[in-house]
Amino acid sequence: MPVYIARKLAFFLLAVLVASIAIFLLIRGAGGNVAAVILGKDATAEAINALAQQYGLDRPLFVQYFDWIGNLLQGDLGRSFRTNEPVTDLVVSRLSISIPLCVSGLILGLVIAIPAGTYSALNSDKPLGAVIALLSQVGIAVPVFWAGILLSLLFGVRLGWLPTGGWTNWDVSLWGAVRSLVLPVISLGLILGASLTRYVRSAVLDVMNQDYVRTARATGMTRMQALLQVGLRNAALPIATVVGLQIAELIGGTVIIETVFSLPGLSRMILANVAAREVIVVQSTVMLIIIFVMFINLIVDLLYGVLDPRVRLAR
Repeated sequence: MPVYIARKLAFFLLAVLVASIAIFLLIRGAGGNVAAVILGKDATAEAINALAQQYGLDRPLFVQYFDWIGNLLQGDLGRSFRTNEPVTDLVVSRLSISIPLCVSGLILGLVIAIPAGTYSALNSDKPLGAVIALLSQVGIAVPVFWAGILLSLLFGVRLGWLPTGGWTNWDVSLWGAVRSLVLPVISLGLILGASLTRYVRSAVLDVMNQDYVRTARATGMTRMQALLQVGLRNAALPIATVVGLQIAELIGGTVIIETVFSLPGLSRMILANVAAREVIVVQSTVMLIIIFVMFINLIVDLLYGVLDPRVRLAR
């Protein structure tokens, strides 16, 4: 296991390095002269040169890259060119919205998918099992923004139970902040739950068709007992992989949901800073998101090694 962990950590660090180089080059390559991009097309040559010298944008790219990475390792994400605010402060203030939204959406999706997918697999020959399978297919076909709009129309406009948009800070009103997140979380959770239900159902069906499960059933176990006692670990392997992959999709979904419900989260901040040509803010924030997604994949890989010892022996 230590060798397996070391190998995965080394691959994680290499992937982060490659991603950082790619992000740096893509953003700088797409923007051309970064100082000119920041100041806009009406800026004078003197202003562009002054800004470039002030922030070191006139230095060689490899020097700028290593300065950026060195600062990242020290927890310094840089400063906004326009407001001079630390990017770290900007990110932390938005994470208080985006993290609860993502985590709650993931939990809701799992709460829906695990029992629904398991029941549908164990009762695939019954009407309710078929209905669950059908609903999961319909849920996958519904875009997340449509789910958000429909939920807003029903619970916000027609029934008036919940706000259709906007944000109340946690320190102003805890209940108000929770109410602001209810519809966005349900929108993310329902669509994620529909997608995961399909994978859970497929994984459980595959395990239930294995010989060792049939042998357990022959000893008198019910389907659920056989699944829990001899098939659960193998069923968890593909589910863990899919959940890790869905994290990235969930983060992408927050971009849409934060826009639909006017939540000032991290995703909307990135979009606003792209429009404002805040190169350093976008560069550092996107890098943080990529590191987070890669870290989740690392956790999934390590979990794989725990659930299936054969993975640790693979070269």
